[in-house]
This record gives sequence, structure tokens and C-alpha cells, in this order.
Amino acid sequence: MFRPVHTLPKAHLHLHFTGSMRPQTLKDLATRHGIRLPESLREQHLLRLTPDERGWFRFQRLYDAARACVRDEQDMRRIVLEAAEDDAAEGSGWLELQVDPTSYAPFVGGLTPALEIVLDAAAAASEQTPCQVGIIVAASRIRHPLDARILARLAARYAGDSPGQVLGFGLSNDERRGNTPEFAAAFRIAARAGLASLPHGGELLGPEHIATAVRELSPARLGHGVRSAEDPELLRRIVRAGIALEVCPTSNVALGVYPTAAEVPLRKLLDAGATVALGADDPLLFGPRLADQYRIAREDHAFTDEELAELARGSVRASLAPSETKARLLAGIGAWTATPI
Repeated sequence: MFRPVHTLPKAHLHLHFTGSMRPQTLKDLATRHGIRLPESLREQHLLRLTPDERGWFRFQRLYDAARACVRDEQDMRRIVLEAAEDDAAEGSGWLELQVDPTSYAPFVGGLTPALEIVLDAAAAASEQTPCQVGIIVAASRIRHPLDARILARLAARYAGDSPGQVLGFGLSNDERRGNTPEFAAAFRIAARAGLASLPHGGELLGPEHIATAVRELSPARLGHGVRSAEDPELLRRIVRAGIALEVCPTSNVALGVYPTAAEVPLRKLLDAGATVALGADDPLLFGPRLADQYRIAREDHAFTDEELAELARGSVRASLAPSETKARLLAGIGAWTATPI
């Protein structure tokens, strides 16, 4: 017998705005706006892709089709609120939701209104649910680095350390696209405003790409970073630098990085001293949400309840949550482990 993972307090540090949608919400938005979804999205087929550009192209095509259904302020607010509700139901008391407002800007009057809608919705969700929500603004590797600078300046205007504010600046999309050093200027803009550096790296590409991201972007956390396990010296450098890793086992398998969840090197990272925060990434396409990532640690990696609690503590400590929120969640984790089975 085990303690239920959905009652374990935790923080969720790797969840994308569009990818957080409930499948039913996507269907509702498509119906509302008269959009025909691809069969995979209509039938909720979970992705299992090849680890090459063909597999990524299929993922991106479906992701873009889902994103195209988000057409107005009402849609955007619904997504944020439901993400907080779903996280709260799985024990998350703190969510850092990642968004690139570029895709939604044409429907709501521009980049600034798009970001303001998401921030206001995050503040409202933090009041209406047990899960507080902060926002990470993320640039895309498939766009010009100048676009990233525009987003960094926008994010800097709303920088803060509370729910409903911009907490950090990220870089997402296909790691094989774009030249990492060319995005460094955008991250410097964000850093001057006090925003944490939170780029993706080390899922589709290996240690060399991670080393470049660490050198050029000075990350506080790495989105994924799981393939640092392939280079012990790089992993030691990451540990010494205090860079946390946002590991998303389900997406690693769905994108073909590892054949099975059991082969995600979760224990290897932790045994090296890395701080690991489990994340769901894009549950709309990959299926399992946050609590299931902890079930994977338990069922595929034989983690004990105390080890799961330590994973949850890592997620809280690596988060950008206010100190009082961290203290509350850490106390809750202690209470969880003290509860009789």
C-alpha cells in the first residue's frame, strides 16, 4: 500500500499553455469557432513519435491545430483557470505556466493585451483555486532572435515574484532549430529585469546542446535537461551550478527520446545530486498529467514514498514561488510523509 500521489503537495514547473488544455475544452473551442480538428485530436489519440524531424513535424502540426482553436479572451481565460483546477486536483499548490503570446496576439489586439489577459487570468485562478499560478514568457526557436528580444522586453514590463506576474523567460520549440547564442541578448534583457532564465534544452539533443545553453543563457533551470545523464562531467557542472532539471517522462517517451518510461534516467540524475522537478509538458497531446509523472517514478523506477516526497521538495525549492508558498508546500509534504498508510 502507498500514499496517494495526487495528495502529495508539489509544484509544477513545466506546463505549456496550449498543451495544458483538457481534451474536452479543445473540442468545445473547435465547435465554438467552427474549426475541424485532425482525427488524432478529435479521437484523443496519444502521441508516440519517432525521434527525428518527421516525428517532431507531426507533433508540431497537431500542436498548431490545437493552438488555432484559441481565438479570444474567453478561451484564454478558460485555459488558465482549468490548468489551475487540474493541477490543484493533483496536489500542485504552485504552477508556472509557460506561454508565447505571439500566436494569440492577432485575436485580442496585440502582444501586450494577450499577455495581460493571461496574467490577469493567472491572478484570478490563484484566488479561485488552491493552486497559485505564475507565468513564464517563452520565445520560440523557430522565430527570429529579434522576436525573442521583443518578448523579453514585454516580459520585463510585467516582472514580479507573485502569482499573476511574469517570473521568468524561456526558449522552447524544436531544439534542432535556431542558434542558441543568438538568443543570449534576449535572455540578458530578461535577466536585467530580474527574470529567471528557463530555456528548454537536452531532450531532443544531447550534452553538447545542453552545454551551449548553460554557457550562453545562464539558466536557473533547464526545461528537460534529461540527457545531461549522458555526460557525467556535464552533469556534475549542472549540479555544482545549482541548475534544476524539469524532467517530463511522458513526453520523453512520446517523442521517442527513450523507448519506455523505465529508461528515462531519473535515478541517475538524482544519484548525481541533481535537483529534479517532474512536469507534464503537454498533456493535451501526451495524455498523463502531473500526478502520473510521480506514478511513473513509483511504478517504473521503484521510488518509495519518501523518495517521491523528496522529488516534490525539489520541485518546490526549484520553483519561483514566494517564500511563504514554499514554506506551506514543504510543510504539507512533511505532513504527507507523516500520514499513516
